[in-house]
This record gives sequence, structure tokens and C-alpha cells, in this order.
Amino acid sequence: MKRSVLIMLVGLCFSFGAAAQQLLNSDSSAVSSHQVTIKGKKVPYTATVGTQPVWDNEGEEVAYLFYTYYERSDVDDLAKRPLVVSFNGGPGSASIWMHIAYTGPVLLNIDEEGNPIQPYGYQENPHSILDVADIVYVDPVNTGYSRITDKEADRKQFFGVNADVNYLAEWVRTFVNRQNRWASPKFLIGESYGTTRVSGLVNRLQNSQWMYFNGVVLVSPTDLGINREGPVAAANYLPYYTATAWYHGVLEPDLLNKDLDEILPEVEAFTINELIPAMVKGGFIEKSKKKELASKMSRYAGLSEKVILEHNLAVPTSFFWKELLRDQGMTVGRLDSRYRGVDRQDAGSRYDYDPALSSWNHAFAPAFNHYMINGLDFETDMNYFLFGPVHPWDRSGDRTGENLRSALAQNPYLHVMIQSGYFDGGTDYFNAKYSMWQMDPSGKLKDRLSWKGYRSGHMMYLRSEDLEKANDDIREFIKKAIPEEGTPAKY
Repeated sequence: MKRSVLIMLVGLCFSFGAAAQQLLNSDSSAVSSHQVTIKGKKVPYTATVGTQPVWDNEGEEVAYLFYTYYERSDVDDLAKRPLVVSFNGGPGSASIWMHIAYTGPVLLNIDEEGNPIQPYGYQENPHSILDVADIVYVDPVNTGYSRITDKEADRKQFFGVNADVNYLAEWVRTFVNRQNRWASPKFLIGESYGTTRVSGLVNRLQNSQWMYFNGVVLVSPTDLGINREGPVAAANYLPYYTATAWYHGVLEPDLLNKDLDEILPEVEAFTINELIPAMVKGGFIEKSKKKELASKMSRYAGLSEKVILEHNLAVPTSFFWKELLRDQGMTVGRLDSRYRGVDRQDAGSRYDYDPALSSWNHAFAPAFNHYMINGLDFETDMNYFLFGPVHPWDRSGDRTGENLRSALAQNPYLHVMIQSGYFDGGTDYFNAKYSMWQMDPSGKLKDRLSWKGYRSGHMMYLRSEDLEKANDDIREFIKKAIPEEGTPAKY
């Protein structure tokens, strides 16, 4: 990569009570030139690392957000060049995850399945979507290098479902304005809690900033405020349990001899047609029927019929992660159940730690800091918050699924794609399908809603095979969501 001379960001400090906090210049940028080979073709681009202020309702600066913006440099007409705005979740998580492991021009060094390797570092991403779209990765307040600058600022204006959406909508509008991208087709992508964020954000941008989008990509989505209490909440995890048990080889031989694509439709049908209707009866379910269901669940989940009955058919995820491989002295991961962990003792009802998350922190933090210094010539003594202090987080008033439905209804150009990993126990794939089914009760928008599944976990792109497939799916989604020139937005 060839780099130009950078305009370095300026550091300063001020005190919050007794603690000193280092800050960056709140409105600055540094640009460098690079090249990456994607799908066998060279793609030149500029990388901008920068900060942009967050203002309150009185126009006073209260915070700034750090971002990294990649723009293809051999494009003459930006009006036809898509722009993707990328967020991760948490809440409190920085944009690092999708930035250096999924859609961006570089990848952290990991093995084919996503495990950390040394030496730490990064390489070109031959599957990046930068060939078809420009991308900006945004760190919300108190994540990454983004910080509050006004020590008197009310934290409630940042840390909540609706507060988050409100200030980010203003920030995105300002960014689009500064980069002269109003005419460009625009897309939002969010992962995990980031799906809550972008589902609310697309509606807010559309209705308060009058900015219209072509697509929203939901990577490992949350429940989006869509109700699923009682039997539905308990039963919906069974297909995920099956996928995990299949991966670890603890199902019965006839099931292990089948491919995952053959097994899961069978389990989904059982969940919808038998398990949920029976669980609706609660304690009044017939004893023989309860035993019959427990037997089937045991077959599909890799757990004993005894423990399933002890939980009245509603096996908690925390217990499943501890129980599935208990006889092997191992636990399985929450965010990616392919990972195994070792607890202090085999007894208990939940694991000591999530082996998936521990592995990812191990892989990402060194690689990202190395990339900032050596790849983008950005140096600071600040700590990059992979997970920042954003709590308490106000989760009240979460109607983001309805927000997204409303945005779809109002904007005939808008499309939504959901991406899920079969081995994700934090935001499981079947609940993602359920959210899609429930989002539009009328069924009139379903031709613009799609779902894709991958044989990995929460960050499905960490597995090499799924990295390529998932990026190709986004690439095709972007192309599909951009209408032919002159096509009116109407029903």
C-alpha cells in the first residue's frame, strides 16, 4: 500500500472529576492512498480516519465520533456510487469487528475458522465490498476513540435505544453532506445491537432528515422490539440447539449422517407445529404428551430427556452451553457455539466465560491497533474501546422492528437482508427468521425482505468460507436494491 503524508489528529486532555481523559481533536481528518485486489481486480482507494462533532439541540458540541471512511478513488460519478454506513452493536461495541474482519479492505490475521494466530497483523481482504460501494465505519459515543467532550453533558442523550438513533441520524446527515453523497444510493449495515440501531436509524433519517436509503443489512439481528414472550421465546431456541449439537457430533447417528440443511427444516417444523402449541398449555399439558415432546427434543438438542423434563421443556440457553458437552468436561460458546471452553468445575448451570468472545478479543485488539499505526499512520495514546462505558442503557420504547417496517412501507426503493450464523446463541438464526416473519403482518412487503444463513456464529464472516459467501450476498443485495435509472419510487 502506498500512503500519502497524513494530517495527524491532535490530542488534548481535560478532567472528569478526578480522572483525566485524553481526547482527539473533535473535527479533523487524515487521508491516505491505498490499493487492494478484490475478486482478482485492483481497486484503488483513499482511507480517511477522522472525527466529526456531535451537537446538542442548541448547537453546542457535546461529543465527537471517530470514523474510518474508505472511498474508491477511480470513480468519476459519485451519484451512481453506493455508500454503506456501518455500525456494530453492544450497545457499547466499536465498529472494529466488521471493519477489519468483514466488509473492509483489510482482514486481521486469523485461521480459516476464525481462531487467533500469531504474529498479529492484517492482510488484504480479497472479498471486500469496496469494489461496489464506499464504506464508512462509525464508532458511537464512548466506543472506539469516540468520546464525550462536554463534561456537563447529560449521558441520557446518547445511551438509549431512541437517544442513540436521534443523535446518530444528525451525525450521518452531516457526514453525507460533508462528503457530498446526497445523490448516492445509500445503505445501512448493523451487527447485533447494531441491527436495533440501523432499524431505528433508517426510519429516523427518512422522516427527520429526509434522507432515503436503498437497503438495510441486519447481521445477527436482535429481537428489534418484536414481542416473543412465553412459549415462543422458550421454543424458538430449539433449532439453534440442534445446529450446535450436530456440529459437536452429539446427535443420534441417523441425524449426524444428514446435512444441516436437511435437519433444520425438520426441527423448525416440529418447533412451529408441535412444540409451541403444546407449550401454550403450560402446566396443563398431558403427562404423556410432555414426555413425548421431551423425547423428541432430546433427539434434536443432544440433551437428556431427564434434564429437558426438569426444565419443563423450556431449557435456558445458559444451561445448554454448560450442559451439552458436560460429560466431556467442556462448555460451548454463546456467540459462536463452535468454540469450546474449560470451566473451573464441571458442575453448575452456566459457564465461567464465553470462549467465543474471549477468542475474538484476543484476535482483534492487537490487530486493530497494529493496523491503525502501520496501515493508516494513525497514532494516539488513547485506548480504543472495543467495549465502552455506555451503561445504564435505556431500552424502553424499543419499536425498531416497527420503525423498519414503516420505513419499508414509505419507501418502495428500500430492501432488507438478514444474515445469521447457525451456531450463534446470542442472536440465534431462528429468532431472526421469526422477526422477519412478524415484522410485516400484512405480507405486502415480504418481496423486499430476505434471510441468509451461514455455518458459523454471531460473526459469521470469521469463517473463511462464509466471509466470501456473506460478502457476495451483500454485493448482490446492493446491486438488486438499486433500481434501473429513471424507475419511479411508487407502488
